[in-house]
Amino acid sequence: MKNGIKIGASLSCANQRNLEKAIRELEQAGVDYIHFDVMDGHFVPNFALNLDILKMVKDLTLMPINVHLMIDNPEVYIPIFARVGCNILSFHQEATPHVQRELARIRDLGMKAGLALNPATSLSGLDYVFPDLDAILIMTVNPGFAGQKLIPATIKKINKLRKVLDEEGSKAEIEVDGNVSFENIPTLVNAGATMLVGGTSSIFVKDMQIAEAVQMIIDLIP
Repeated sequence: MKNGIKIGASLSCANQRNLEKAIRELEQAGVDYIHFDVMDGHFVPNFALNLDILKMVKDLTLMPINVHLMIDNPEVYIPIFARVGCNILSFHQEATPHVQRELARIRDLGMKAGLALNPATSLSGLDYVFPDLDAILIMTVNPGFAGQKLIPATIKKINKLRKVLDEEGSKAEIEVDGNVSFENIPTLVNAGATMLVGGTSSIFVKDMQIAEAVQMIIDLIP
């Protein structure tokens, strides 16, 4: 962590053939947490990590794990993921009509509660759940695939959210996910982001060691 900014590593972007090696390198590099994407092929047009992989990761490391559910009907799976164990569990506002109930249930199950928003989703849906939030995950690309370009309007969204949280007196983190690249990191932090999810454009860069990439991120944080 530098200046209150936490660095997360998107495990779905790691070398899936040798996750243990990647996790050890992330630990040594000083990454603050693992970002664990779960995709069902319905809410987003792709599949990603699952419960079995989460169990394995929990056995391999004591690093905090932030599970990001990109799935339909997250309310069905929240208690299942809670039993496996994670530190923050985030689901998408767009995926369930009972947002406050599920945020409260996540906390009741002993985890921090996060809510994810797609790029086109308004911040207005947060108006009555700020007390229930520990983290807000702003998607800066449309979820489902790595390697996309950051959507410029999401910078304005992060900046607006920062102001709203300050006005509400909320201590919720602002996590950003999607093209969190070396180029974009200073802009994202200056806009108000406090948690950076690094993927193929920063932590898992081709022909670059993880330790070198993480140090570059640290150096770029204002």
